[in-house]
Amino acid sequence: MAELRMNEKKQTNRGLRSLQWLWGEYSVVIAFIIIFIVATIMNDRFLYLDNQINILMQVSTIGIIALGMTVVMLSGGIDLSVGSVLAMVGVFSVMAMNASGSIFVGVLTALSVGALTGVINGLLVSKGKIASFIATLGMMAAARSIALYYADGGSMSGEVEGFTAISNTEIGMVDIPIIIFLALTALVYVLMQKTRFGRYVYALGSNEKAALLSAIRVDRIKIGVYTFCSLLVGVAAIIETSRLNSISSSSSGNLYELDAIAAVIIGGTRMTGGKGKVIGTFFGVLLLGVLNNMMNLLNISPHLQGLVKGLIIIIAVFFQKRD
Repeated sequence: MAELRMNEKKQTNRGLRSLQWLWGEYSVVIAFIIIFIVATIMNDRFLYLDNQINILMQVSTIGIIALGMTVVMLSGGIDLSVGSVLAMVGVFSVMAMNASGSIFVGVLTALSVGALTGVINGLLVSKGKIASFIATLGMMAAARSIALYYADGGSMSGEVEGFTAISNTEIGMVDIPIIIFLALTALVYVLMQKTRFGRYVYALGSNEKAALLSAIRVDRIKIGVYTFCSLLVGVAAIIETSRLNSISSSSSGNLYELDAIAAVIIGGTRMTGGKGKVIGTFFGVLLLGVLNNMMNLLNISPHLQGLVKGLIIIIAVFFQKRD
């Protein structure tokens, strides 16, 4: 009898450990499924194909930024400048495109300015030994100021025909920004899971001193992650600017850093780095998109959406600390 109870206890413990592992590995996917089902029940318009495409379109810009933020946070850093950099990149790309009359020049400018900004962030963090929070906070203020200066505090519009096609063209029934977001998700997944660079980023985030002792060139990895993040911000800026054929130096990119960080944390990436998955960020982005869409369909004030995001971040970090 005692042996039977002992076996039952062991089976129960194994079951609990299995559930804990399942929740630890796939909590964001489970949460997404639950919220998706709740949204379906609460509003019958939610499942319309047009609405689902609209959700993906709305999250594509933030999703691309969140992918770059994931790489930075896995390394143990953070980038608060992404929203302001998006506005600055947008302003410079429109200026270059209008001056040259070439969409290619505008796109190349966006990617170049984005990458250069990331290099500066990386140098400040790696060579300057400045905490990433402070370095990117300074860049956030500087980039917004530069955007405001060159746009005279207003908006800049594209004057080249065909630029809006980047964000407003469909392939089949899917908009190009969605395809870019999905393609970049796959690319970043491969980068982080299948390459030496990805392994080094995880090692750096787990223990920087151990990474140094393992002959990993930590400074190069730091510069690389910030450059990559800002390069993706450049891609997001192209999509954002092309969508309306204009960029606002004062409002474009506002609080994008909050949305990106929220998606990354909800996706299971630790604030301290070293643990997290790109696929988690992907579902974190979708989860926020579904929440926003559900609140819009229910006519909930948009001013409360920030409250919801803030609560979700706090809850996600709380559960991370309990792992």
